[in-house]
Amino acid sequence: MTPPDRQHASIARTATSCASCLAWGLPYRRGLCRACYDFIAPRYDHPVGECGACRRREPLKKGFCRLCWCQARLERTTGTYKMLIPHVRLVRHHQLFFADMAGYRDTHTAPRRFDETGRKPPPPPTCRPTIRYIQPAFSDHVIRRRYRYGQFDLRRGPAPDNPWLAWGLYIAHNLAERRGWGPFVRGGMQRTLVMLLAGHTDGELIRVSDFYETVAEHSTNIDDTIEILTVMGVVLDDRQQAFDRWLRAELDGLAPAIRRDTHTWATTLRNGGPRNRARTPSTVSNYLHAIRPALTTWSTRYDHLREITRDDVIAYLDTLTGSPRDKATTALRSLFAWAKRTNIIFRNPAVHLHVPQRDDPVWQPLRPDELARTLAATTTVHGRLFVALAAIHAARVGQIRALQLDDVDLGNRRITIAGHARPLDDLTHQTLLAWLEHRRTRWPNTANRHLIISPCTAGGLGPVSYPFLARPLRGLPATLERLRIDRQLEEALTSGADPLHVAAVFGVSDTTAIRYADNARHLLARPHETDPLESPRTQASRPDGEPHRHLGSG
Repeated sequence: MTPPDRQHASIARTATSCASCLAWGLPYRRGLCRACYDFIAPRYDHPVGECGACRRREPLKKGFCRLCWCQARLERTTGTYKMLIPHVRLVRHHQLFFADMAGYRDTHTAPRRFDETGRKPPPPPTCRPTIRYIQPAFSDHVIRRRYRYGQFDLRRGPAPDNPWLAWGLYIAHNLAERRGWGPFVRGGMQRTLVMLLAGHTDGELIRVSDFYETVAEHSTNIDDTIEILTVMGVVLDDRQQAFDRWLRAELDGLAPAIRRDTHTWATTLRNGGPRNRARTPSTVSNYLHAIRPALTTWSTRYDHLREITRDDVIAYLDTLTGSPRDKATTALRSLFAWAKRTNIIFRNPAVHLHVPQRDDPVWQPLRPDELARTLAATTTVHGRLFVALAAIHAARVGQIRALQLDDVDLGNRRITIAGHARPLDDLTHQTLLAWLEHRRTRWPNTANRHLIISPCTAGGLGPVSYPFLARPLRGLPATLERLRIDRQLEEALTSGADPLHVAAVFGVSDTTAIRYADNARHLLARPHETDPLESPRTQASRPDGEPHRHLGSG
């Protein structure tokens, strides 16, 4: 027995009343029973205050202590899932109980509404309500609405009589049928629409900021809710974009004019313009992070971008080396070129600044122990499929996410990745069969045509997220991207550094094929670096459709 165990065993616990719910039994911690100890856990965020029923000062959930919630559960006479709020407000006495034995009364569920087929009848077909007259607003002041979830119970009766609600429920039913929503998702969407549309009037716009937190707390998909309300034309998406919040925080502390112009430049990069294509948020973030120290330093001496000279730009770049210098040079050229084009500055101080051409890195083949760690970490069906597609077919993460069911031809043993048809080897074929069986069993009614789906995307039409693919190999040296690089490098090594062969097998561009061929030629010139642990080499793949026989060829 370890010393902590001996110390714990020496403490004799005697039966007493719980300090919170007054239950009789052995205390768990701090004089509380196990249920009350969990009730005050920080993750639940139950503040201490005066209970709205018994007036005791205890941790509160929605204004009432745990003992009052237990009493309300005992006094409830309807179904298990009926709301307890009406009962807990009427609590005036308590039935004490033994600790960890607060049972639930066996009650009948609420009467269900079924038709002759045994299923809940679908909502009747409804069209857009006819708007006869809209009362003009008396002022421009925005009136915020507070929505209360679960106000109506659709299991006990029909929905409130509102033509907008009837139309919304009909749209939601059709959307659920097309996308294969389960009962839980359907019920959550119905309760959300009842909350939003039960009191809706003609001409009223529902602001997303008014119901976002309430809906998110009950695990209802926000995007699906907004999609239904958008079809109805009754929603105003006034949410603040995450990119805008990040940009304001990133530019905080700069000189006002420099902050304004940099904000406009970053927004133009993100959204695009007449002569600019839109960039991804990660590109804008990399640009801004590269020049943020320079903008901070210049803001202490200058008030405007037009005051910055070429000497200032070169002085900042001289403090950097390698990749940070290249990124800062590219970002400064973009910023000042945009400022000159929009007549914000008179002269471009970053003109003729060149980014030096650097040699491509020389990749080394993965070691067998690194591959073994990756194979040992992929214990799920989808994780094994990710590894097979990256390590055998050299598929990028974005290409794996974009794969459709139509891209897989099991009969002819072919798979199309980014428009390039490839033969299916035995390992990938068996992995695909296992995944498709799991997909059919787990989500039999999904309408998502992507090959890879998750619990978050099964009810929609979009691809899985990047973290969903990267999570199985997080922290390992052989990530999906590294497996893809190693697969193409291995093909270049086994083909004798032939770029035409690499391009034919994987369908990559000429530049990419030449780069991998040069990498392989460099390794073949020094064999002791090519094969560090004497791993067996394999025969080159055949682009004519011959199935491959090893894990590294596909």
